[in-house]
Amino acid sequence: HVAVVPLPLARWGRSTAMAGAKMNGERHADRSRSPPAQAQNGSKHKGQIASIALQALNGTKHNGQITSVAMQEKHGLTADELALLDGHSVQEVFEDPRASGHTYDDFVCLPGHIGVGIHDISLETQVTRSIKLKRPILSSPMDTVTESRMAIAMALQGGLGVIHRNLSIEAQCQEVMRVKKYKSGFITDPICVKPTMLVSELNELRRQCGFSGFPVTMDGKLCSELLGLVTKRDTDLVENPDSVRINKVMTDRKDLVVAQDGIDLPAAYGILQKIKKGKLPVVMESGRLIALTSLADLHKHMDFPHASKDDKGGLLVAAAVGMDDQEKDRVRALACAGVNVLVIDSRQGDNVMQHHMVRWIKQEFPRLQVIAGNVVTTNQAARLIDSGADALRVGMGAASISTRQQVGACGRGQASAVYHVARFAKEHGVPVIADGGIRGSGAIVKALCLGAAAVMCGRMFAGTDATPGEYFYSQSGERLKRYRGMNSLDAMQSDSYSAGITVKVAQGVNGTVEEKGSIHKYIQFQAKGLEMHLQDLGVKSVAELHQNLSSGRLRIELRSIAAQMNDATGPAGIHRVERKPFM
Repeated sequence: HVAVVPLPLARWGRSTAMAGAKMNGERHADRSRSPPAQAQNGSKHKGQIASIALQALNGTKHNGQITSVAMQEKHGLTADELALLDGHSVQEVFEDPRASGHTYDDFVCLPGHIGVGIHDISLETQVTRSIKLKRPILSSPMDTVTESRMAIAMALQGGLGVIHRNLSIEAQCQEVMRVKKYKSGFITDPICVKPTMLVSELNELRRQCGFSGFPVTMDGKLCSELLGLVTKRDTDLVENPDSVRINKVMTDRKDLVVAQDGIDLPAAYGILQKIKKGKLPVVMESGRLIALTSLADLHKHMDFPHASKDDKGGLLVAAAVGMDDQEKDRVRALACAGVNVLVIDSRQGDNVMQHHMVRWIKQEFPRLQVIAGNVVTTNQAARLIDSGADALRVGMGAASISTRQQVGACGRGQASAVYHVARFAKEHGVPVIADGGIRGSGAIVKALCLGAAAVMCGRMFAGTDATPGEYFYSQSGERLKRYRGMNSLDAMQSDSYSAGITVKVAQGVNGTVEEKGSIHKYIQFQAKGLEMHLQDLGVKSVAELHQNLSSGRLRIELRSIAAQMNDATGPAGIHRVERKPFM
């Protein structure tokens, strides 16, 4: 004889089974009632719902919940209105001691009442103690994501770029100064060519970068003597491009109209209108080229209403630094270069060295804002806040390019980390930046719903035209760019801060990403998605969203595995899906 012994249910399974049985019993009993009996009990049933809702919203300050009385006073809600709140408050989900760590895919936000137009939505946020951004987005300090070109684009679009530290001190300071010296409408890093270049080589360069006109300098570099300008019109009728050099067809310097260093944008625009040309070189008194003005770019960049600027009118820029004593020289040089924000770059922010570095920076350069991290717990956050951090970077192993949790078994679900750290940091007036796990505007708004002031993106921006590196084509014809984690072996081998480590353990990978086109269009696309999401949630600003989070008015719902898989598989029943994220 064989006895079949049922295995004991796990705590969650047993409670779920009991709840299901109870629910089925109630449904059966409810069906057995006659319609008149149900009508008689309607008011009582409604009152029970209101009572249950009030009890669910009641709680202690420790749980992050407020009493129903306080909620009614703050929002003017009646008991019946409270009874109509579906789903759960964020506090109920993330402060349950039995709950697992959550990621952004584990929950969905429930919609609110739309009472404002899309143009009334504000994305302004407090990214550090003293700096506000018009759009809550930062670019990650990765050597395949952020250098001066990306930082300029981020600042012009209302965000903030963090220049990576996989550079010498001098090179990183030069990147910072390019951002600080940037004037909207001026191309401060034009691609220059040598006079000895063949026309066929120039045609290939045009195909790669998409530009039609190039300044010709003595050595093919910026800050060299300007010799002329070559455009598509100069080379279109060349019969033997493989044997003709640029200096034979270019417009010579003596025939060019140039502007002197120090010219402002309206004056440059006036000159271009007068001479009816498409490009205007800007030179120093010595004749060296320092910038280029394009009529097409002037039309595009005349006005950036969301631009992130300091009190002197320059673009805001951030830079990454390490924690060693040798990095103090880097900090001093960056401060002299005009950097606005320093980001302490470390995989584990609760580090004695980082505590000392934050304190030293705040003592030596009190006006510099310091973003410390990375952290995922309130204990880590508390020590960095005590050290003087102006903002916290949250996330360990959440990035798409990271293998930290597989290799090091240390980290936390990104959604849980953001919620708990943001809740604690808010009490001290310190904003939180969600770093990792951002795949689009949906994940951005979820991070904001959990209390983050902004998000930091790496892979999302990789592949745009502003990232370092050249495009190349795969065997199947796709246009790609390289992308790698800063803890990958390739990055560590070329990284000065890992010098001296005999055994390097990779906690990131290398990869490629598809071309995403213009960074300006891409950020505008993401910003428009954010505005639509906030409108759907019934709020008109990030500040109001955070108020709804604290009050319990913001409602969320956990998603089943089937719901997550449904989103992962994409549209169903479609033979071929063509994705065009923006136009």
